Amino acid sequence: MKSAVDDQTPLIHIVDDDPDIRESLLDLFSVVGLQAVAFASGDQFVAAADLSAPGCVVVDLRMPGKTGLDIQVYLNEVGSTLPLIFLTAHADIQASVIAMKAGAADFITKPFRNQELLTAVDVAISVDTQRRLAKAETDEVRALFDKLTPREKQVMNAICRGLLNKQAAFELGISEMTVKLHRMSLMRKMQSRNLADLVRKADVLANS
Repeated sequence: MKSAVDDQTPLIHIVDDDPDIRESLLDLFSVVGLQAVAFASGDQFVAAADLSAPGCVVVDLRMPGKTGLDIQVYLNEVGSTLPLIFLTAHADIQASVIAMKAGAADFITKPFRNQELLTAVDVAISVDTQRRLAKAETDEVRALFDKLTPREKQVMNAICRGLLNKQAAFELGISEMTVKLHRMSLMRKMQSRNLADLVRKADVLANS
C-alpha cells in the first residue's frame, strides 16, 4: 500500500548565521533539484520551520542563541524524525561525539566538498523517509489494535506467542469455541488474512 509519505517532496532546512553560507547552500541544492529553505538562526528555525515534510536539517554547530546542539535537543523533544547534518569550522571532537550520540546523521567540517554534503543529505533524506514510513505503519497498526476488546487482545497475545486455540482457551479460562470466535473477530479488526501478518503487526506494536 502506498503511503502519503511517498508523495511528499523532501525539504532541506538550512540553519546558519552566515548569510554567504546560506545563499551558497540554497544555490547548491537548487542546482541539483532539491527543495531547501534557509534560517538565519536556531531561534528562527524553531519558530518557523515546517517539520511535516520528510527531509533533513543542515545546521551550523556554533551560532548565537540556539546552537546546533540546541536544535537537536528541540527536535528530539518534539518527536521529529528529521536527521541533522552538522556543519562546523571547528574540529570539535567533544561536540561531534555528543551530536552523534544524540542521533546526528553526520558531522562535516568546513570547508567541505559539495559532493560530500550532497551525499550526506541524500543518505539523511532516505533515513528520514524510512523513519516516517515506519511511524505511519505503527500508527495504523496501533489504531487497529485499540479497537480490539480486552478479551480479543488477550487472545491475540496468546496466539501470537504460538499457542493453539485449545492452549489459549486453557490459559484464559474460556472455551475453545470462544477463542475461535474472538480469533475470527480480531483477525478481521486487525485486517490480517493470516497468522503471519498478525504476528508481524504484533511485533510492530512491541517495538514501537
